[in-house]
Amino acid sequence: MSEAKLLETFPNPAPQRDFVIAHTHHEFTSVCPMTGHPDFATITLRYTPEKTCVELKSLKLYFHAFRNQGIFFEAVTNKICDDLGAALLPRRLEIVSEWKARGGFTSVVTAVWTPKAKPARKRAR
Repeated sequence: MSEAKLLETFPNPAPQRDFVIAHTHHEFTSVCPMTGHPDFATITLRYTPEKTCVELKSLKLYFHAFRNQGIFFEAVTNKICDDLGAALLPRRLEIVSEWKARGGFTSVVTAVWTPKAKPARKRAR
């Protein structure tokens, strides 16, 4: 099953207003595809909802689905951004992943999702 199928939503209680929702998950884990060692991160999701908001238990289960996956920091951050963007279709969405030190390095990866602009129609002459 795709991790994205775990995400559930509920109606935005104030669709007439721009407001920001921020959720931080402090126990995100995945596996380095090169070494097989675990990677630990804090993932922060910030978004301005359009019609729907993400349900937190489903978000937790979605994040936990990455625990045994071999995936690079950059790839997992962008996958989370794409999956949540597709599930929510928000006005704006940002994912920040802050990775714990390994090998003397800490890493921060930020991915931003914005709605795709609709293609302009060609005018008939």
